[in-house]
Amino acid sequence: MAKENSFDIVSKTDYAEVTNALNQTSKEISQRFDFKGSKAAVELVAKDLILTAEDETRLRNMNDILQSKFLKRNISLKALDYQKIEPAAGGTVRQTVKIQQGIPIEKAKEVVKFIKDSKIKVQASIQGETVRVSGKDRDTLQDVIAKLKAKDFGIDMQFDNYRSN
Repeated sequence: MAKENSFDIVSKTDYAEVTNALNQTSKEISQRFDFKGSKAAVELVAKDLILTAEDETRLRNMNDILQSKFLKRNISLKALDYQKIEPAAGGTVRQTVKIQQGIPIEKAKEVVKFIKDSKIKVQASIQGETVRVSGKDRDTLQDVIAKLKAKDFGIDMQFDNYRSN
């Protein structure tokens, strides 16, 4: 029987790094001149970020600070799903930012279809929030990884659990 090699395509966000980036963002907001005396805040609530500010301009500025802190901590901005800006209490505005954990089923189907359309001799299957790719040859799996990295699916993807049986 031939050897079967496989790897998983996953989407994970390190919440410890997210917390560190939030702390740095809060510290910078408290020290910046354009945020002096403002009610601007960023917090992590039930694995979602809540950004609050007096107006949309400050909200955008706070978002820029947050994104720069995320990039410094190697958290992909593709893992962030911005919701609609909504009015909040006290004349402020609020925006919820969902942090992606796992590959959504629609994106997983898109990844599997892309792999099958590439005509590479591998099998791709959806397993919960991950996609497992298996094949006989390691080089073909490396080709699949290279093709997936070249195409933008709009989600943060990592490749792990690389196995040779």
